[in-house]
Amino acid sequence: MTALSSPVRESARHVLARCRELVQPDLRAAVGRLHPWVAEMAAYSFGWCEVGGAPTAAPGGKGVRQALAVLGAEAAGADGRAGVPAAVAVELVHAFSLLHDDIMDGDTTRRRRPAVWHAYGTGPAVLAGDALFALAVDTLAAAPEGPGAVRLLSAALADLVRGQADDLLFAARPWTGPERVTAREYAAMAEGKTGALLGCAAALGAALGGAPRDTVAALDRAGRHLGVAFQLVDDVLGIWGDPAVTGKPVGGDLRERKKTFPVLAALGSPAARRLPALLGSAEHAAEATALIEAAGGRTAALAEARVHTAAARELLTTAPLAAGAAAELTGLLDLLVDRVR
Repeated sequence: MTALSSPVRESARHVLARCRELVQPDLRAAVGRLHPWVAEMAAYSFGWCEVGGAPTAAPGGKGVRQALAVLGAEAAGADGRAGVPAAVAVELVHAFSLLHDDIMDGDTTRRRRPAVWHAYGTGPAVLAGDALFALAVDTLAAAPEGPGAVRLLSAALADLVRGQADDLLFAARPWTGPERVTAREYAAMAEGKTGALLGCAAALGAALGGAPRDTVAALDRAGRHLGVAFQLVDDVLGIWGDPAVTGKPVGGDLRERKKTFPVLAALGSPAARRLPALLGSAEHAAEATALIEAAGGRTAALAEARVHTAAARELLTTAPLAAGAAAELTGLLDLLVDRVR
């Protein structure tokens, strides 16, 4: 990927910080309406407290989805506060999905801390996830244009579940042969698993900001392309990323036999004939990694990410968006996929 200049990167980070500052009071107030024990687990998942409730400033997420919602409202010509209910709702849904993801994947850590299920137990974590989902729906239902906003969120959630289901089922599919996972199936999975909620965030913000239906749809499509690009870059980092930066063990995706794009692309090359026999073996992870790169898997994944980034940028350029917000959305897009060196 082409490296961003420092001023562009800092500008995008400033946008994230500005949107977090706008959304955080409402997000904390929403979580505060939950049962105290459930609220503690939710606060822990956001990095606001330790187990037991002691305040802390643990690393949380970047706040990408909430920023997309605020910028979606601003792109429609409205004040950013119009998008805050959408930002709170998608942030709650994202947190809900991560709680359940960690349980499904058996991941014991999240952002270098024990995952909620590992810290509190599986049952409590499921309960906390359910509560966050219900709170997200309630938050949107109370907003202007609530019924339409809830329908947008419901459609995105249906796609997210479909993408998650495919991702889980892919693990049982063979690496080669007629039952292998295809690039088309991967793209549909990534759009649902990662892109649906990103697109929903921008679309919801625009809808609450009064944007016409075509503009809402364009922002949804742009966010979905961004999600696929983000997932492709995440796949690359899952194999070649620095654990100190990614928080993931080296070769973790390979040992878990995840059907990531670099592996799928490499398997199509004659140079990777030995690759299926190496995948899933901890002792052969380094050899498999080298073979995937030699067979062009890394290059193909980053090239595909550029295709989706360009498609998102084209949508942001041609849609009738307020110029300043459109530029900030584009800068945010570039920051999110500019993670590979």
